[in-house]
Amino acid sequence: MTMTFDSSLSRPEGRHGHPWLRRCLIAAALGLLAVELALGRTALTSALTHLRAPHFGWLLAALAAAVAAMGAYARMQRRLLLSAGLYVPLRRELALTYAAHSLNETLPGGAFFSTQLNYQQMRRFGATPAVASWCIALSGILSTAALAMVTALGALADHGTPAWPTLAGLTAAILLITIGVRHITRHPERLLSLVRTALTRANRLRRRPGDHGLEQIRAFLDQLRAARLTPGHATAAVTYALLNWLLDAVCLWLCLRSVTDQAVTPAQLLLAFCAGMAAGTVTIVPGGLGIIDNALVLGLMTGGLDTPTAIAAVVLYRLINLGFVIGAGWITLGLVLRRTRLEQRHGSAG
Repeated sequence: MTMTFDSSLSRPEGRHGHPWLRRCLIAAALGLLAVELALGRTALTSALTHLRAPHFGWLLAALAAAVAAMGAYARMQRRLLLSAGLYVPLRRELALTYAAHSLNETLPGGAFFSTQLNYQQMRRFGATPAVASWCIALSGILSTAALAMVTALGALADHGTPAWPTLAGLTAAILLITIGVRHITRHPERLLSLVRTALTRANRLRRRPGDHGLEQIRAFLDQLRAARLTPGHATAAVTYALLNWLLDAVCLWLCLRSVTDQAVTPAQLLLAFCAGMAAGTVTIVPGGLGIIDNALVLGLMTGGLDTPTAIAAVVLYRLINLGFVIGAGWITLGLVLRRTRLEQRHGSAG
């Protein structure tokens, strides 16, 4: 994102924008919330009744599923680093996963801070700039593809007939991504001609020599040779990416079981879960508050659950994901930053 500054920023109206517009938006949001609370008062009251005595055993299992989901994501990133010849202890990768997740979910623009933390810590693990960037980018690609595959599986189970075009398209996309990544890491020099052309045009606009920065880019691409995504590593990474989403969906199901015995099919649960996760990708609200929750509730209601039960299950699920997991992430972030400061202090002393 490009930021521009001008002299108007020194004036109060330039610094604060249009305060009346901000007040109107806040008033509209509060008014909408008040209307929702008034219309859903009966359902909310009933949902609170469900939450007074959730089944402790199912709730504990839901917590374990959430922890396992985070562990699967950490193992996916660890496997990608391992494919580049970099061994990272699982406990350190877990700590990074929790810390980065807490930043991503709770801060406005959290994806930027999460990516920055991932990059900095992977560099401290010993990854080169190219390998760290490659691992972060591929993690996001695999996670997105895995969510799409889980959605397709839910649709497949719900309709009872194979959605062959969708499944074939997803399979082909994953194979092409894997093959493309392997090809680029084995032959990064083949990107150099494209990069040189783009760099020459950019330097022309910046009024600099055409090859300015080319050596740095060539060195960066050469570092990619260390990343050898073998079929074994690729299969393991894709499996962990799928487990990350599936275990998270299991967490939602266990939260549902803790408040009711009403049946919901796996297909309906997966579709509701994927709808909630997809809705969370298009919101700038920290943690997707309100957006993910509404999508999950509506999805569960579509699956046949009554409104109070759906609300109670989603509240418990979000308490685990936004309360326990992110709370643990912020604690871990403090420990990660403390460890980083100690390493820097010892490094400067040495």
